[in-house]
Amino acid sequence: METPSKHHQTVLRKAARYLVLIDSGGYAVARLFLESREQVAEFDGATEETNSMISGLTATHGASGTEWDKALAGHSAEERAAAEVFELKV
Repeated sequence: METPSKHHQTVLRKAARYLVLIDSGGYAVARLFLESREQVAEFDGATEETNSMISGLTATHGASGTEWDKALAGHSAEERAAAEVFELKV
């Protein structure tokens, strides 16, 4: 039997810090962002997984601040104002 090769340590991606629920053409979209507001994932905001991620968290209403300008550039001012921003526990 061959001995397994040595495990190579890799750098892990940072944990997502924010989950933004935002309307996109009539559909709820969930977007995950790093602390730097770099988007790392996007998925259907109406899923059970989304609900479990935000369970027990309180949302900040609106993502109209300048810190979200680049991250949410494809959304209208109305969509951004109605967005819910959740700060995830890391």
